[in-house]
Formats: sequence, C-alpha cells, structure tokens
Amino acid sequence: MSNISDLPTLFSSYSVGELSIRNRIVMAPMTRGRSPHNIPGPEVAQYYRRRTEGGAGLIITECTFIDHPVANSFVDAPAFYGEAALSGWRHVVEKVHAAGGKIMPQIWHAGPSRAIGTVPNENMLSIGPMDVFEDGQQIAIGMTDSEIRTVIDAFGKAAANAKELGFDGVEIHGAHSYLIDSFLWHKSNQRKDEYGGSLDNRIRIAHEVVESVRSSVGDTFPVCFRFSQWKLTDYEAQIVHDAHELERLLVPLAEAGVDMFHVSTRRFWQPAFPGSTRTLAGWTKKIAGKPVIAVGNVGVDQQFSLDMFSQDVRLQPQSVERVESMLESGEFDLIAVGRAMLADANWANKIQSGHLGDIVAFSSESLSTLS
Repeated sequence: MSNISDLPTLFSSYSVGELSIRNRIVMAPMTRGRSPHNIPGPEVAQYYRRRTEGGAGLIITECTFIDHPVANSFVDAPAFYGEAALSGWRHVVEKVHAAGGKIMPQIWHAGPSRAIGTVPNENMLSIGPMDVFEDGQQIAIGMTDSEIRTVIDAFGKAAANAKELGFDGVEIHGAHSYLIDSFLWHKSNQRKDEYGGSLDNRIRIAHEVVESVRSSVGDTFPVCFRFSQWKLTDYEAQIVHDAHELERLLVPLAEAGVDMFHVSTRRFWQPAFPGSTRTLAGWTKKIAGKPVIAVGNVGVDQQFSLDMFSQDVRLQPQSVERVESMLESGEFDLIAVGRAMLADANWANKIQSGHLGDIVAFSSESLSTLS
C-alpha cells in the first residue's frame, strides 16, 4: 500500500442527500474536555480545522450536551445552547468550512451515566428510565412523562441550532449507556409504561427524539443516529440479539427521519450475530436501506476500552486495506476514525500518500492537549 490507487473507494466522494463528502473518512466523536465553562473556544475550532486539513472528509464533533439541567457528564464538555456556546460553535463551523470540510455536531444527554457533582447543577440527581441506586445511594431518578417530553423538545431545539449555525447535519447520540441508549437496553429500562417493557416500547423515546429533530430541521437537513450494542459498563451487552430484532429497532427510526446510521462497535469487522459473517454495520445497511458509518479499531491494534486512556497502542495502518475491501463490497459506506486521528491530525493524508511510517501513534499523551 503506497499510493491512492490502492484505496480508490476510501478516497472517493460520497453523498447523503444534499451533503457531499470528499472521501469516506469521518472523524469519530471523541470527548476532549477542552471547553472551559462549557464554551468551545478558538483552540477547539483550530483542533477541528486541523483534522479537516489533515484529510477528514466529515467531522462529527465530540458529544455536546443539550439544554437540560442534568444533560452533561464531563468536565469542560461543550454545551449546545446559550449565546456564548453557540457563538463558539459558529466559529468552529467557519474554520472547518474554510478548510474545505463538512461537520456535524453530536447532540447528547448523559442520562443515568452522569455522575453527581457534574456541572452545571452539580447538586442535582441524574435522570433515566428508572431510579438507580449505587452502594445504597440514589444516583438517578426515573423520568416522568413530562420530563421525557422536555428532553425530546430539547433535542429538537439543539438540532435547529445546528442548522441555524451552518452545520452540515446533526448526529443524535443514542449509544454507550447514555440517556437514549439507557431506554433501549432492557437491563437499564424496566419501566412498566409505554416507554418500557417490549423492544417496541423501549425504542419509543429514540423514535420521538428523531421525530422532534426532523420536525425542527425540515426534510433535507441530514440526520444521523449513532447506536451501539456495547455499554460503558458492559462490553458484551446486546440491545438486539438477531437481525429480526435489529429490524424492529432500525425501521421505525428510519421512518421517523434518520438519513444515516453510525454503528459503534469495538471492532468494525466483527460479525454481529452467530451464523453470519455480516457486521452490525452491514446488517444495518441491509435492513434500513440507509447510508451507514462503521467504526471500531481503525488504525490501531487495541479495541476500545476505558483502560485505553492510560495505555499506548501500536499502529495498525494496514487495517485500512480491510476498510477498503469492505467499502468496495458495500458492507458500509463510510468509516469513522477515532484514536488514530486524535493522535495524528494528518492521519488521512498520510494514509492517502502512503507515508505510513510518519504516522504518530496514539498514546495517553494524545489526550492531554488539543494538538
């Protein structure tokens, strides 16, 4: 692998509705905690611009929290409401567009994964499908119907903000144990009303969030939905156990207005269900009939875990050869790159030019600055 001719599909353009992307490489959303007072500043704008200049076709920002008192779960995570934060995001969009790239915010509510003491409103308990206790202490309160409606409306407002600011689309974070995902998983959702119990009920909040977002942005603004089987507390968790259950999850979301699915796995090539070699991204594309972003361990040799934040990893740039093959076969349409691009802003350009030996490896130090 030494030049672009070896990776013709990876570096070909792709369109999702009115969104045209110059190649198939997406910068995956990665929390950075570099927005003091929850406001993304010039350093954040330059960080995303460097990845655009480094070859990423589409940027999906770190998770940004919606306008709800207990939506945030990280120190110095960026908000997606309020004049100061939105002004900061407008500057980010301008920088990325000036470099020839496209960008979507990932809008998010932490739900029961939020720790007590997180700002703002550090003295408030988190919320989720049901009451949650840890070591005898309550850490989350089960949501009322009114609270659910408030959060759904806040997602819609955030999406409207994204469109008004000039973003190229919006991604709804429905993965990794956060609020929407906590409703999807039967272990974290044991409600007895229309938002719990059966899979059809558990997806109701996700469906209504998508409807709210679609209503807020109109018919042509791209809407992406990220989901996962695995959870922050259980890497082997499953929302769905076979293709039939996956269809019950995806089809209502597609009908509600999702244009593209972002399928978060820990290994992008791993089969989703016993008896088939098809990946979760591949099954999603087949069932939903929508464009799909795959993600999971591209360019590095260690699958995602919370431990990775304190460990170095070895480079595996040749993994893009497998990406190319799977893109060419139609398994998925775009590939999201996380740690490899976090460590090296020019990762995509170096892959395209064949300068593999120049790629900077991910290490724990990669997290210390917005390099």
